[in-house]
Amino acid sequence: MNIFWITFESTFVAIVRIALVCIGAGLLMRKNIITRSHVESLSTVMIRVLLPCLIFSKIIRAFNPKTFPIWWILPLIACGMVLTGLLAAWLAFRHEMPSKRNMLPLASIQNAGYLVLPLGSVLYAETFDTFALYCFLYNLGITPFLWGIGKYFVTGDTQDNFTWKKLITPPLIANLLALTMVFTHTRSIIPETVLGSVTLLGSAAVPVATFILGATLGSISLSKLPPITDTLKVILIKLFLIPLITIWVLHLSGCKSSYPLLTGFLMLEAATPAATGFIIQIRSYGGDEQKVGSIMLASYLICMVTIPFWMALWNIIG
Repeated sequence: MNIFWITFESTFVAIVRIALVCIGAGLLMRKNIITRSHVESLSTVMIRVLLPCLIFSKIIRAFNPKTFPIWWILPLIACGMVLTGLLAAWLAFRHEMPSKRNMLPLASIQNAGYLVLPLGSVLYAETFDTFALYCFLYNLGITPFLWGIGKYFVTGDTQDNFTWKKLITPPLIANLLALTMVFTHTRSIIPETVLGSVTLLGSAAVPVATFILGATLGSISLSKLPPITDTLKVILIKLFLIPLITIWVLHLSGCKSSYPLLTGFLMLEAATPAATGFIIQIRSYGGDEQKVGSIMLASYLICMVTIPFWMALWNIIG
């Protein structure tokens, strides 16, 4: 049990460090020192510049298909994890559809970047380059769900408003470009000075992502609490059922001894709450911001305990 509590404590401390930044950002939002337009502008810089630079530099420097031949499994695992959550959420809310369809993405599509990257930078500091690589490959599977099915369910958007062009984002372009250069053996043509500059810009992505996460959560109104049954269903599925299924599958696979960092990364992905991008989508395209935001805020508060619990449990099971 010592291993359990050591892992729990180290993970909890990492979350607290990130939470302090988030609380500071949230307070700045509450006091109108930082406004919604500021956060939207910062998010734009993050999505169009900082995150693509981080993705490109990490893949170019760290990705070697020969040493990680099963890289393609990460996008597939992401799809499987989301589809499992969607199925569980549909079963839980099926008698209240379509009025409760905005609950489905909250229970299935996690914060695969803005929370996982800062946590990984603390928990896996010595191997963060590889951890970040896993994260970017995993997000290849998450992105279509977040900006396709997720956006459709959470905003009440219609199929007429959906275009495949909306899935083509700067992070996805950076991901595909870097992978292409790796597989075509052309990454050596990039001068080290240029790659160093890209890396420098990318190094700002993790702290900026943490700030954006806190500012987004801090902007959520607490004037009205959501229905307790909806909140419990979302939390039980996303923060308990999905991690439990992930532990079971990973344990059956027996791959922890061969890929300890990879399995730890997957457990972290399984344990994280819903993507804060849903708040941004609702503000842009419409939807029930009060209800979705309140449930999301409750999920993030509870995950401060559930994430350390699942990481610690996985550590002793292995």
